Amino acid sequence: MTLQELSKYYKLHERLERNREMLASLYAAAGLGAQEITGMPHASGVSDQVSNLVIEIEDLKERISHLESRCAEEKKRLEKYIGAIKDDQTRMIFRLRFLHCMTWPQVAEAIGGRNTANSVKLICHRYLNPKS
Repeated sequence: MTLQELSKYYKLHERLERNREMLASLYAAAGLGAQEITGMPHASGVSDQVSNLVIEIEDLKERISHLESRCAEEKKRLEKYIGAIKDDQTRMIFRLRFLHCMTWPQVAEAIGGRNTANSVKLICHRYLNPKS
């Protein structure tokens, strides 16, 4: 497996989180949840703006659902690959980085010892390219 293939879940997860943040912002902008629906007429222009936001919200919810499905598929694939890594430390580095979406400095801190961001990254690269 290549670094690019391993990073696919990481990137999908980041995209999913950004979309979830946008969804929260759209909900806030539309005032949904705080707005009382009475069936009474509203001031002109307000309903169109809210209607447009509701359309965007529904579209974004569909994209989030699609991304969640893709993330679940990628996660299964990664778990199988990472589970086959024999060395405990290397396997943990891969799990923290690619499944838990940690940055290299976070991985180094979690692994402990005298590991640095560069050292855990190097362990990963050496495992993927043993001839280098």
